[in-house]
Amino acid sequence: MSFTEPLPLYQSLANELRAAMDDGRLPAGARLPSVRDAASSRSLSINTVLAAYRQLEAGGLVEARPQSGYFVRSRLPSPPAAPSGRVPEEGRLADGAVLSRIATVLAAQTRPDTIDLSLACPKGGDFYPGERLGRIMADLSRRHPSLLTDYSLPPGSALLRQQICHHAAALGMNLSPDAILLTNGCMEALQLALRAVTRAGDTVGLESPTYFNLIPLIDRLGLKTIELPTQPDTGLSLDALELLLSEGRLQAVVTMPNVHNPLGTGMPLAAKRRLAALAAQYKVPVIEDALYAELQFATPLQPTAKAFDRDGWIIVCASFTKTLAPGFRIGWMEGGRFGRELAELKFCSSVAQPALLAETIGTFLESGGYAQHLRRLRRLYANQVERLRGLIDAAFPPGTRATQPSGGFLLWVELPEGCNTNVLFDNALQHRIGITPGKLYSPSGRYTRHLRLSGCYPFTDRHLHALRTLGELARTQLDAH
Repeated sequence: MSFTEPLPLYQSLANELRAAMDDGRLPAGARLPSVRDAASSRSLSINTVLAAYRQLEAGGLVEARPQSGYFVRSRLPSPPAAPSGRVPEEGRLADGAVLSRIATVLAAQTRPDTIDLSLACPKGGDFYPGERLGRIMADLSRRHPSLLTDYSLPPGSALLRQQICHHAAALGMNLSPDAILLTNGCMEALQLALRAVTRAGDTVGLESPTYFNLIPLIDRLGLKTIELPTQPDTGLSLDALELLLSEGRLQAVVTMPNVHNPLGTGMPLAAKRRLAALAAQYKVPVIEDALYAELQFATPLQPTAKAFDRDGWIIVCASFTKTLAPGFRIGWMEGGRFGRELAELKFCSSVAQPALLAETIGTFLESGGYAQHLRRLRRLYANQVERLRGLIDAAFPPGTRATQPSGGFLLWVELPEGCNTNVLFDNALQHRIGITPGKLYSPSGRYTRHLRLSGCYPFTDRHLHALRTLGELARTQLDAH
C-alpha cells in the first residue's frame, strides 16, 4: 500500500494559479491578488504566498512590478535575432511603393468608420490629465492675458525650459535651460536637426526598422539613407555603424535608443556609451529621438545616449505629445554644438511657440503633477502591453511572435512564413480595421511579415473584436498559403 505525500502549501497555491493561467481565468496582464489578500483568503502565511509567487516568477509566468504587485506574463515568444554580419547597403530612399503605402495608411487613419489598431496616439482620459491642464490654462489666461497676445520667440518659455532640465536629470542628462529649444512637437525637432546637420545629397544612417514618418521627411530633404540592422535586445548594430563611419559614408545618424518605435525596446547602457563615443570620434552628429524615453517601465530610468555626450555631437529631441498633451504640440530639443543654427532654423520655420500652452505645461511640471502622472502612466502601459501580447497569442496563428517592450505601448509583431502584412492591411481595411504594415518601417520596403500594434487605447468590446478579426484574417491568409 503506497501513500502520496501531500504537496507543500506553496506548491499547491502555485499549481492552482498556474491552472488559472492555462484556462484563461487569469489572462496575460492580470494582477494576482496581493500577497496579504491571498494569505488572508486562504489562511496561509505571507511567506507561503511569497514562495508560490516567486516560483511562478522564476518560471517566467508572472512578473513583479515595484509598488504594484505581481502580474501574469504572456507566453508569446519574441522575434529571433536577425542573422549577424549583414553589411548595410545604400538603398534608394523611399521607393515609390513605400511612400504610396504610407499615404494609403495615413488616409485610412482619418476614416471615422475605421478602428486603427496600430495608431500611436493615446486617446481618452485614462492617458492624459486633460481636466487638470484645462484648469491651469484657464487660471493662467485669466491672471496673465499677455500669454494670449505676445509672441514667445525662440528658445521659448523659460519656466518650461527650466522644468525640462529638471526632469531630464532622471534620464541622466545634465542640461542647461539656455540650451533648450522649444518646438512644435518632436517631428519639428527632428526636421530641424536634419536640416541643421545635412545638405541635399548627404547620406543618413537609419535604424531598420525605423519610425516610418522619417522616410518621407528624409525624402523631402533630398537625402539618401543606409539602413542599419537593429535588434530588439541590442538596438542598432554599432559594428555596422562604426564600419560606415570609418569609411566616411554617413553625414548623420538618427536613432531611438530608449523605447524604440516600432520595436518598443531599448539599447543596453554600454551600447549607448559606445554610440556617444563613436559620434565624438568620427565627428558625425547623432540625432536621438527620445520621444518615449520617459515611458520606460523599470525605474530608475535608463539614461539616454545624450547623457554620455561630452562634445555636443548628439542632438536630443523629445515631446510631451505621448505623455501629457498631444493637442498642445509642445516638443523640445537640445542641440549641443548645433544650438545656434537650430534656433535660427526654428525662427525661419515657425517663428514662435504658443506661450499659453508652454506655460501650462511648465506650471504642471513645476507642481509635481507630471512625475506623479508618469508613474501612473508607466504602470498602466505595462499592463496594457502585457494584455495585448496575451490577446495576440490567443487570436493570431501559431508561430506569431512579438517583442517584449521595455516601455511605451507599441509592439512589433512578426507573423509566420506565408503571411504578408501588405495584403493583410488591404483585407483588414475591408473590415474597417486599420494597421501599419512592416513595409512602412523600411525605406527599401523590408518586413513584409511584420506589423506594429498599439496598446494605447481602452480594450473595449469593439477593440477586442477588431483584434480577433485581424487574427482570423492572418490565419485565413496562412491557410490559403
